[in-house]
Amino acid sequence: MKAVVCKAWGPPESLVVEDLPDLTPDAGEVVIDVKAAGVNFPDVLIIQNKYQNKPQLPFTPGAEVSGIVRAVGAGVTHVAPGDAVMAYVGVGAFATQVRTAGALVMPIPEGLDFETAAAFTLTYGTSYHALVDRGQLRASETLLVLGAAGGVGIAAIEIGKALGARVIAAASTEAKLAVCREHGADETINYSNEDLRERLKALTGGNGPDVIYDPVGGDYAEPAFRSIAWGGRYLVVGFANGEIPRLPLNLPLLKGASLVGVFRGEFARRHPDTNRTNFAAMHAWIRSGKLRPHVSARYRLDETAQALKDMEARKVSGKLVIVP
Repeated sequence: MKAVVCKAWGPPESLVVEDLPDLTPDAGEVVIDVKAAGVNFPDVLIIQNKYQNKPQLPFTPGAEVSGIVRAVGAGVTHVAPGDAVMAYVGVGAFATQVRTAGALVMPIPEGLDFETAAAFTLTYGTSYHALVDRGQLRASETLLVLGAAGGVGIAAIEIGKALGARVIAAASTEAKLAVCREHGADETINYSNEDLRERLKALTGGNGPDVIYDPVGGDYAEPAFRSIAWGGRYLVVGFANGEIPRLPLNLPLLKGASLVGVFRGEFARRHPDTNRTNFAAMHAWIRSGKLRPHVSARYRLDETAQALKDMEARKVSGKLVIVP
């Protein structure tokens, strides 16, 4: 097998592609021949030792994957060799083979191609868990999505609309906001040239958004939280900005609002049955056309470093995939 290997913490260009022995599953595990692997911002952080998950060196990055089951270990009965599957694996996806716990592997629903499936598990799984399980977003509520043109942002827009919410998308360029509108955003904010708080006040009649989905962190977190509606829920999804914000704790008190952590990978590990139920609901939305994962670019395995550099430079809308 071939795999991208991180041997020392560093930038994307420090990664190497190596030939490694083929994988075999232990009990409860599945080995997948990789057809496509999704690229996500945590992949940029994890190779630089800036992510909460810190694997031992050396390791292969890549968190989400689709492919064909190559082999299964003892006790795995829900998939078999030859099945088309998708999985959130945490690390290991940027390779021609990956080994993971069988509980994390799901059959690809009929009509979903490998690239779309690889662009689905982390972004849509995270956004569904955030908005439904953690944020309890309801129809007629207003959802603000920060960093809305990225993979999880597009997913949050579509899931918010499927739940019946009004969605406000915030991003840094008009081109990115156009993508957000294509995926269902009702209103948009360009926070590179608009005042976030003033624009939110105008769009919500001064009430503010009921739920804020924040995968970015950084400078926009505090003004967004200051704008939240009474009883609102602020979803802490990630820190693509690279800066972990510090919020004054009087703000949740004054708004009767909640800061809600979203750690979808740990949720999937602890609650695999609920995770599969979530995906079953989303598969129905895919069949009805409510969810449309957006793959904007494809890279070969030996172009993985460039894919991560493009992600780091925020040149991306939607999802990138590695096709080994």
